Amino acid sequence: MIDAKPSDAKPSNDRPSAGLSSSRSRLDIVDLARGLALLAMFVFHFAYDLSFLRLIAVDVPGELGWRLFARLIAGSFLTLVGVSLVLATRHGLNRRAYLKRLAMVAGAAALVTLGTYLAMPESFIFFGILHQVALASVLALPFLRLPVIVVAATAVIVFALPFFVAHPLLDEPLLAWLGFSQIPIATADFVPVFPWFGCVLGGIVLARLALPALEASRLGRWRPGALPARLVVWGGRHSLLVYLVHQPVFIGLLSLVALAVPVPVKQGNTFGMMCQRSCGEYASSAICTKACACTVEALKREDLIGRAVSNTLAPAETKRLNEIARTCSPAD
Repeated sequence: MIDAKPSDAKPSNDRPSAGLSSSRSRLDIVDLARGLALLAMFVFHFAYDLSFLRLIAVDVPGELGWRLFARLIAGSFLTLVGVSLVLATRHGLNRRAYLKRLAMVAGAAALVTLGTYLAMPESFIFFGILHQVALASVLALPFLRLPVIVVAATAVIVFALPFFVAHPLLDEPLLAWLGFSQIPIATADFVPVFPWFGCVLGGIVLARLALPALEASRLGRWRPGALPARLVVWGGRHSLLVYLVHQPVFIGLLSLVALAVPVPVKQGNTFGMMCQRSCGEYASSAICTKACACTVEALKREDLIGRAVSNTLAPAETKRLNEIARTCSPAD
């Protein structure tokens, strides 16, 4: 979702009166697309926060429509990361600027992990969209110069691998960020390497095929005129700042509302919802309901539900959770 800009681009207010300078590393139309994705993200996160604070009855992350909406938003941001990397490195890699930007994104990802761990330890974000952007910005570098057909083929492989790769070792928590785990993962935002890195590669393919024609077109020379358009473009240009600020604002305001209408939540319900969100990535709602209910009941019998929700299971207990999840899985 972040515009990596590791080139010697001109400042945004240094714009030629006609045409597009060959040294510019960004297009206003790309910033507009990123800004629109931010607006869509605002809608989802506001609804998610309402659901998380139990201010609405809908389990937003568990609903198929909302899940698809969230995937579309994440996919658009990551595709734009690939586009931005191509724009920023067309005339060579400015290592200093690239490393500075990478450090900013990685630092922001660490802040998200720390902040969510303190605020909601039962579902803190250990590999979300910013973590993916930071890692993808490194993994994508070799693909910026490879033939387009090779990049496209690699993207297809990255998208496909999660459907074919499975091993008990990959269910271990320390390897969950790869995206091959078959057990429920309790986290508020999960954007693993596979399949999401495929979106970044897709953005590289799109940019390398479309940029020559786009730069010469009226769309490529477009500048925002009206205030709403300028605001959206500004947001797209400063997407990292906007991303970091908007959720604390939403949570802060809605938490004040939630104080007036506190709703007790049972631990079993909490784990059950997290289980169904994770399961919903791979199976139908009916199958997930049965499998997660089975898992919750088994955890209750073994007095593990509380530590499962708070993510404080000991290694042996985590192994037991994995065994329970596999036993309750319809595949078994």
